[in-house]
Amino acid sequence: MTEKVKVVTLGCEKNLVDSEIMSGLVHERGYTLVSEKEEATIIIVNTCGFIDAAKEESVNTILDMAELKQTANLKALIVSGCLTQRYKEELMKEMPEIDGIVGTGDFHNINGIIDEALKGRKPVYVGNPVFNYEQKLPRRMETPRYTAYIKIAEGCDNACTFCSIPIMRGKFRSRSMESVLDEVQQLASQGVKEISLIAQDSTNYGTDLYDSFMLPTLMNKVSEVPGIEWVRLHYAYPGFFTDELIDVIANNPKVCKYVDMPLQHSEDSILKRMRRPGRQRDARELIKKIRERIPGVSLRTSIIVGFPGETEEDFENLKQFVRDVGFDRLGVFTYSKEEDTPASRLPDQLPDEVKEYRQNVLMEIQREISNERGSSRIGQVVDVLIEKYDGRNDVYIGRSQFDAPEIDGEVFVGGAQLNIGEIAKVRITHSFEFDLSGEVVA
Repeated sequence: MTEKVKVVTLGCEKNLVDSEIMSGLVHERGYTLVSEKEEATIIIVNTCGFIDAAKEESVNTILDMAELKQTANLKALIVSGCLTQRYKEELMKEMPEIDGIVGTGDFHNINGIIDEALKGRKPVYVGNPVFNYEQKLPRRMETPRYTAYIKIAEGCDNACTFCSIPIMRGKFRSRSMESVLDEVQQLASQGVKEISLIAQDSTNYGTDLYDSFMLPTLMNKVSEVPGIEWVRLHYAYPGFFTDELIDVIANNPKVCKYVDMPLQHSEDSILKRMRRPGRQRDARELIKKIRERIPGVSLRTSIIVGFPGETEEDFENLKQFVRDVGFDRLGVFTYSKEEDTPASRLPDQLPDEVKEYRQNVLMEIQREISNERGSSRIGQVVDVLIEKYDGRNDVYIGRSQFDAPEIDGEVFVGGAQLNIGEIAKVRITHSFEFDLSGEVVA
């Protein structure tokens, strides 16, 4: 009987790409990919281990899947990803339900791991995370046919004190430009229109391979691939945000006027303890430059509240910084004490209730700002990528170039019959808290 495989993905888009490659490898082997977990004879849970909440979700998902050994067809439960890279011994000891483990640098060996697991050998493939996949590996997309993520680099060298990514993903290593472009061409031939370039530190792309910041060159080359309409950039490290990169975003019509640049905090004392680049003055100057040179740009950032030693004064200043800058999109996260990171050993750790209170306060401030930023779009004509149709309300739902998949707002579109995956010109007529609505321009 042909094995039936279900891949369950947790965590970030980088994990999603790894899952898509594992799906491609097992499909190439001749296994059948299934969408329902009850059908599966093999389940692969691709875990996240970045913060406590993600670890808890990963463990609960593993336990939920393990129950299918008793109630359904499950023969082998494989666990992959960041949690396994960091906690392989603990997982195998504490969770006998697991039949095999694969780390972040070994997922390309998934078929061999499945073979061993089916023979009852409980394989553990967790080495140093140095593998950097190339385009030649097969990939089965889990995103809609018109949009895809492409991982341009793996790992990180920045050593922020709060972050465990280097522990789980290894040192920074770029993919070759040829490899990235080969994959873009392949995806474009399958109908993909939107490419989202992702890495833990995308702005550092190429420095290890070419001894130069090559992201601007890469983005221009990606935009030249026939069929690609939008090129979107994620996780731009502020320390390496060059003038050349600003020029590419400003001047290339296929590059989305969208900057996803995690700042993590505003206060110099906190940034220093986080081991983040620059200080608040540098961030304000960079944001000012970006907005001056990229008119209408949508700026997203993420902020961590409750970092060890964050005082009431620090938080008040952070609130004012968020008000002053007026980010179009803002993600606010509570500090998570990650073992084996320098920040976990800092004094003055804050209680959870303080962190959560500050998170809620900051998000309320952002709610007002998002309303203002959305209202400023009223009257504009924007390109909208149509993603679904709501028959009950007779409207299409899509995203503008100012909104990334899954994490940002949507645009509700009326006034014409459209196709899923089409990019339509829409005049914005109304603004909501995080979303917009409008009519198709004839």
